[in-house]
Amino acid sequence: MTKRQVFFSFYYAEDAWRAAQVKNMGVVNNSSTWSANDWEEVRYKSDSKIKEWIDNQMAMRSCIIVLIGKDTSSRKWVKYEIEKAYELKKGIVGVYIHNLKDEHGNQTMQGSNPFYSTYTTDGHRLSNYVECYEPPHSASTYVYNDIKDNLADYIERAIGKKGMY
Repeated sequence: MTKRQVFFSFYYAEDAWRAAQVKNMGVVNNSSTWSANDWEEVRYKSDSKIKEWIDNQMAMRSCIIVLIGKDTSSRKWVKYEIEKAYELKKGIVGVYIHNLKDEHGNQTMQGSNPFYSTYTTDGHRLSNYVECYEPPHSASTYVYNDIKDNLADYIERAIGKKGMY
C-alpha cells in the first residue's frame, strides 16, 4: 500500500509530542506535514502568513488527520484547517490521542469532537459525516499499537468519502 501524504492538525502546545508519535509510526509518507521547526517558524507570524502556510501545505495532501486531544476542538487553527480541508474536498478523519503519553509520561482527558462545530454547505454538522476513531484501550502502548495498526485504513476510508459531505 502506498503511504499517503497527509496533513496533521492538532493543538501544538499540548499535543506536539503525541502527534510526533503518530507521524513517526511509519504509516504515512515522510513528507507529510509538519516538523517542529516549520511550526516554530510560522506560528509567530501574521494570521495571513499562517493561513498561507496551512493552505500551501494542505494543497499537497490527500487527507487531513485531526489528532484529537483534550483541547483540540477549541483551537482557532484546527478549526481553520478543518474548514479548509472541507472546502478543498480532502479526506477528513479524526483520531483521539488523549491516552497516548506525552513527554512527561502523562495522559489527559478526552476532548470534544472538533467536527461538531463545523457545518457543511447545506447546514449539517460535519461530525455527521467524518469518522473519529478512539482506540479501545487505556494503556498508552496499546493505544499506540492500535493507531499504528489502523491508521492507513482510517486514511483510505476518509479519502474514499471525500467530497461526499
